[in-house]
Amino acid sequence: MTAGGFDVRSAYAEHGRDLLGFAVNAVGDRGLAEECVQETFTRAWQARERFDPARASSRTWLFAIARNVVIDAMRRRGRRPMTLVPDVREPREVRPPESDQVDDHVGLVWALAQISADQRRVIVAVRLEGLTYDQLSERDGVSVATLRTRMFHGLRALRALLDEEGAS
Repeated sequence: MTAGGFDVRSAYAEHGRDLLGFAVNAVGDRGLAEECVQETFTRAWQARERFDPARASSRTWLFAIARNVVIDAMRRRGRRPMTLVPDVREPREVRPPESDQVDDHVGLVWALAQISADQRRVIVAVRLEGLTYDQLSERDGVSVATLRTRMFHGLRALRALLDEEGAS
Protein backbone atom coordinates (compact mmCIF):
# COMPACT_ATOMS: atom_id res chain seq x y z
CA MET A 1 0.00 0.00 0.00
CA THR A 2 2.46 2.61 -1.06
CA ALA A 3 1.56 5.83 -2.74
CA GLY A 4 3.10 9.24 -2.61
CA GLY A 5 6.14 7.80 -0.81
CA PHE A 6 4.15 6.53 2.17
CA ASP A 7 3.77 2.84 3.03
CA VAL A 8 0.94 2.45 5.54
CA ARG A 9 1.84 -1.13 6.51
CA SER A 10 5.46 -0.41 7.32
CA ALA A 11 4.47 2.84 9.08
CA TYR A 12 2.05 0.89 11.26
CA ALA A 13 4.71 -1.71 12.08
CA GLU A 14 7.23 1.00 12.91
CA HIS A 15 5.06 3.56 14.73
CA GLY A 16 1.81 1.86 15.76
CA ARG A 17 2.96 0.99 19.27
CA ASP A 18 4.26 4.53 19.96
CA LEU A 19 1.05 6.07 18.61
CA LEU A 20 -1.00 3.80 20.87
CA GLY A 21 1.09 4.86 23.88
CA PHE A 22 0.56 8.50 22.97
CA ALA A 23 -3.19 8.01 22.58
CA VAL A 24 -3.57 6.04 25.84
CA ASN A 25 -1.69 8.78 27.73
CA ALA A 26 -3.80 11.49 26.12
CA VAL A 27 -7.28 9.98 26.57
CA GLY A 28 -6.78 7.61 29.51
CA ASP A 29 -8.88 4.86 27.91
CA ARG A 30 -7.27 2.00 26.00
CA GLY A 31 -10.36 1.27 23.91
CA LEU A 32 -10.71 4.87 22.82
CA ALA A 33 -6.95 5.05 22.23
CA GLU A 34 -7.12 2.02 19.92
CA GLU A 35 -9.93 3.71 17.99
CA CYS A 36 -7.78 6.84 17.71
CA VAL A 37 -4.84 4.87 16.30
CA GLN A 38 -7.12 3.15 13.80
CA GLU A 39 -8.54 6.51 12.75
CA THR A 40 -5.01 7.94 12.50
CA PHE A 41 -3.97 5.27 10.02
CA THR A 42 -7.25 5.58 8.13
CA ARG A 43 -6.65 9.30 7.70
CA ALA A 44 -3.02 8.68 6.77
CA TRP A 45 -4.08 6.16 4.14
CA GLN A 46 -6.67 8.58 2.75
CA ALA A 47 -4.10 11.39 2.61
CA ARG A 48 -1.13 9.26 1.54
CA GLU A 49 -0.83 11.09 -1.79
CA ARG A 50 -0.20 14.33 0.10
CA PHE A 51 2.61 12.95 2.28
CA ASP A 52 5.85 14.75 1.49
CA PRO A 53 8.97 13.21 3.08
CA ALA A 54 10.82 16.46 2.33
CA ARG A 55 8.51 18.32 4.76
CA ALA A 56 8.34 15.79 7.61
CA SER A 57 9.24 12.24 8.55
CA SER A 58 6.46 9.66 8.51
CA ARG A 59 6.61 9.59 12.33
CA THR A 60 6.12 13.35 12.63
CA TRP A 61 3.31 13.28 10.05
CA LEU A 62 1.53 10.42 11.84
CA PHE A 63 1.84 12.06 15.26
CA ALA A 64 0.40 15.30 13.84
CA ILE A 65 -2.56 13.34 12.50
CA ALA A 66 -2.90 11.44 15.80
CA ARG A 67 -2.89 14.67 17.77
CA ASN A 68 -5.86 15.94 15.75
CA VAL A 69 -7.66 12.60 16.03
CA VAL A 70 -7.24 12.55 19.82
CA ILE A 71 -8.52 16.11 20.16
CA ASP A 72 -11.51 15.28 17.96
CA ALA A 73 -12.27 12.13 19.94
CA MET A 74 -12.09 13.90 23.30
CA ARG A 75 -14.35 16.69 22.11
CA ARG A 76 -16.80 14.31 20.44
CA ARG A 77 -17.15 12.12 23.51
CA GLY A 78 -17.07 14.99 25.98
CA ARG A 79 -14.37 13.18 27.92
CA ARG A 80 -11.94 14.82 30.16
CA PRO A 81 -8.25 14.12 29.44
CA MET A 82 -6.57 11.96 32.02
CA THR A 83 -4.21 13.88 34.26
CA LEU A 84 -0.73 12.43 34.44
CA VAL A 85 -0.57 12.90 38.22
CA PRO A 86 -3.93 13.33 39.95
CA ASP A 87 -4.28 16.01 42.60
CA VAL A 88 -5.87 14.32 45.60
CA ARG A 89 -5.14 16.95 48.26
CA GLU A 90 -8.69 18.24 48.40
CA PRO A 91 -11.92 17.64 46.52
CA ARG A 92 -12.88 20.19 43.93
CA GLU A 93 -15.69 20.84 41.53
CA VAL A 94 -15.30 18.90 38.32
CA ARG A 95 -16.02 20.88 35.19
CA PRO A 96 -15.54 19.87 31.56
CA PRO A 97 -12.18 21.06 30.24
CA GLU A 98 -11.99 24.14 28.10
CA SER A 99 -11.06 23.55 24.48
CA ASP A 100 -7.67 25.19 25.05
CA GLN A 101 -6.97 22.87 28.00
CA VAL A 102 -7.62 19.82 25.81
CA ASP A 103 -5.34 21.22 23.11
CA ASP A 104 -2.60 22.02 25.65
CA HIS A 105 -2.79 18.58 27.27
CA VAL A 106 -2.71 16.73 23.97
CA GLY A 107 0.07 19.00 22.74
CA LEU A 108 2.18 18.25 25.80
CA VAL A 109 1.59 14.49 25.53
CA TRP A 110 2.42 14.69 21.82
CA ALA A 111 5.64 16.60 22.50
CA LEU A 112 6.65 14.16 25.26
CA ALA A 113 6.19 11.31 22.79
CA GLN A 114 8.62 12.99 20.38
CA ILE A 115 11.62 13.20 22.72
CA SER A 116 13.87 10.35 23.81
CA ALA A 117 12.58 7.85 26.37
CA ASP A 118 15.41 8.76 28.79
CA GLN A 119 14.58 12.47 28.61
CA ARG A 120 10.84 11.80 28.93
CA ARG A 121 11.40 9.54 31.97
CA VAL A 122 13.35 12.28 33.82
CA ILE A 123 10.86 15.03 32.98
CA VAL A 124 7.86 12.96 34.06
CA ALA A 125 9.55 11.71 37.24
CA VAL A 126 10.83 15.11 38.40
CA ARG A 127 8.25 17.56 37.05
CA LEU A 128 5.07 15.45 37.25
CA GLU A 129 5.69 12.79 39.89
CA GLY A 130 7.62 15.16 42.15
CA LEU A 131 10.71 13.00 42.65
CA THR A 132 14.00 14.67 43.47
CA TYR A 133 17.05 13.99 41.33
CA ASP A 134 18.53 12.01 44.24
CA GLN A 135 15.43 9.83 44.54
CA LEU A 136 15.35 9.23 40.80
CA SER A 137 19.06 8.47 40.77
CA GLU A 138 18.61 5.88 43.49
CA ARG A 139 15.55 4.38 41.79
CA ASP A 140 17.04 4.16 38.28
CA GLY A 141 20.73 3.78 39.06
CA VAL A 142 21.71 6.79 36.95
CA SER A 143 23.95 9.58 38.22
CA VAL A 144 22.37 12.88 39.21
CA ALA A 145 24.60 14.71 36.71
CA THR A 146 23.31 12.52 33.89
CA LEU A 147 19.71 13.06 35.01
CA ARG A 148 20.20 16.84 35.08
CA THR A 149 21.70 16.74 31.59
CA ARG A 150 18.76 14.68 30.30
CA MET A 151 16.35 17.14 31.92
CA PHE A 152 18.10 20.13 30.35
CA HIS A 153 18.13 18.65 26.85
CA GLY A 154 14.63 17.19 27.21
CA LEU A 155 13.09 20.51 28.28
CA ARG A 156 14.92 22.30 25.49
CA ALA A 157 13.56 19.78 22.96
CA LEU A 158 10.03 20.12 24.41
CA ARG A 159 10.17 23.92 24.15
CA ALA A 160 11.30 23.71 20.54
CA LEU A 161 8.55 21.24 19.66
CA LEU A 162 5.84 23.23 21.42
CA ASP A 163 7.06 26.52 19.90
CA GLU A 164 7.08 24.92 16.46
CA GLU A 165 3.61 23.46 17.04
CA GLY A 166 2.31 26.84 18.19
CA ALA A 167 3.58 28.45 15.01
CA SER A 168 1.77 25.90 12.84
